[in-house]
Amino acid sequence: MPEACSLPVFDVLRRVTVRPRERREVAPFQALLRAHHYLGFRGVVGESLAYVAEADGGWLALLVWAAAAFKCRARDAWIGWHPTVAWQRLPLVANNVRFLILPGVRVPNLASRVLGLCTRRLSADWERVWGHPIVLAETFVDPARYAGTCYRAAGWQPLGATRGFARCRSGWKHHGRPKQVLVRELRPGARAVLGDPRPDPPPTRRVAKMKLNEKALRSLFEALRQVPDPRQRRGMRHRKLSLLAIAVLATVCGARSLEAMAQWARQCTPAERERLRCRRHPRTGRFEPPSEPTLRRFLQRIDAAAVDAIVGPWLTGLSLREGDAVALDGKTLRGARRQDRSQVQLLSLVVQSSGITIAQREVDQKTNEIPVAPELLRPVPLAGTCVTADALHTQQELARYLVEDKQAHYCFTVKDNQPQLKQDIDTLFDEQRAFPPSA
Repeated sequence: MPEACSLPVFDVLRRVTVRPRERREVAPFQALLRAHHYLGFRGVVGESLAYVAEADGGWLALLVWAAAAFKCRARDAWIGWHPTVAWQRLPLVANNVRFLILPGVRVPNLASRVLGLCTRRLSADWERVWGHPIVLAETFVDPARYAGTCYRAAGWQPLGATRGFARCRSGWKHHGRPKQVLVRELRPGARAVLGDPRPDPPPTRRVAKMKLNEKALRSLFEALRQVPDPRQRRGMRHRKLSLLAIAVLATVCGARSLEAMAQWARQCTPAERERLRCRRHPRTGRFEPPSEPTLRRFLQRIDAAAVDAIVGPWLTGLSLREGDAVALDGKTLRGARRQDRSQVQLLSLVVQSSGITIAQREVDQKTNEIPVAPELLRPVPLAGTCVTADALHTQQELARYLVEDKQAHYCFTVKDNQPQLKQDIDTLFDEQRAFPPSA
């Protein structure tokens, strides 16, 4: 656990800095909040950021910001927004859910200094992590414990008191301890921005950027060389490898349509487009991404089975590691029909940590997923991994195949389709509860 700051009092305010909490600091950070904050700490739900205030490596204070309160009469009346607009713009408000000056730290004006430093960078950090800025900060202060002086000194504005309700699973519960509501605008005119009665246009979904080293990208190009190009040489502008790489990487990054693939390519920097071997314009010298019609015409003619057979092993080697969990799951493709008008069903193998599909196979309408599962798993190296599946795949043959042939583990769901097995499990747990192991 980091040591407390030992600098002289007069030197702390000049040297204090506020930075986001690092991943390796999660455990000591949460332990300090649980031990010393009067509300404790059980984690937060949804978008959040955590900060550490320190001076020369010594921790001084801890802060946690999370999603804004779903409803707050004083805040909503001050903003003056319509409920429909509030539903759209509530993500632009963040709540300071925890603020702790660590025990033993006694520095005048430290709390307001830390709040000022944190709110200056909060919006930029939030946009970097969650993809949108923060324009208003809010907090609730228990007047029975604190007067909120540090917030007022840092430029926060009091709005009144809450009604003493807290949200719970069943709705709202009255706890009888009203809190003081304070807010601070993080940009000029934030109140007007939030209260503008004109609804926001639907946001354009942004997909993630490419994060591949040169070795992984070269291996992808080498694999894609095996896919035949269905186009005639006359009139070709974009390379086959470039179009296929953009389609594969955009899909891995979250693109779910041809327009999203084209948008992903447009968002790439010139250096990234060069790495993707995009076409270079003869006059401007710029690397041009393919348009949506270009991608659509090319992908409609490409051999999808050949691409899937080549890209699957590449994704497996890139994303699957020993100890990972993979999910065996079947889905019906919405809007996809065979020539006989029957729906298309796919059985997929997905890496749970990344959400990447490393293998998939179409399920024939004359059968079901059970006989397709071993065929799907056969070419995938699963040694040391854990395969999860729903109740349909809770079969002895599949379990034996995973353990003996693939050297993998499995975690299957047991429901009413296996009544005897379900009864045996219930009996086993009843016996364990009746006869607990000795200490």
